[in-house]
Amino acid sequence: METTHLGKTSALPDSPEKAILDYVPNPRPGQRYLIRFAVPEFTSLCPVTSQPDFAHLVIDYVPDKLIVESKSLKLFLGSFRNHNAFHEDCTVSIGERLFTEMKAEWLRIGGYWYPRGGIPIDVFWQSGPPPSGLWLPDQGVPPYRGR
Repeated sequence: METTHLGKTSALPDSPEKAILDYVPNPRPGQRYLIRFAVPEFTSLCPVTSQPDFAHLVIDYVPDKLIVESKSLKLFLGSFRNHNAFHEDCTVSIGERLFTEMKAEWLRIGGYWYPRGGIPIDVFWQSGPPPSGLWLPDQGVPPYRGR
């Protein structure tokens, strides 16, 4: 399967909309397992002040026929650095795009946002109930205490 980024020099996309996510065949089709991406240094911009916002994202998914290629995911997530959006929109749009394009069996994302104005905001989205019998570990991000 041809990929856009893997093994090639790739620039950071100008925006999440312009980012191309690559998907490759699931190497273990028919096997139910969980894939986790931890993104402890996610950044975006506040849509009101254009000040930077920081989050620790945890993306868990159960693949079907495809898995997301990690370099393309890194570039997609990096494209949010110059993107103005509320925490809720960033978190949910990432989850929805991955789930929809990849046609995963199940996906959840936890957005653990660092405080702005003294209030941390945590945003959670999932595609539906987790598959039965799935080992689903805790996302491992403690409640806010200086994370």
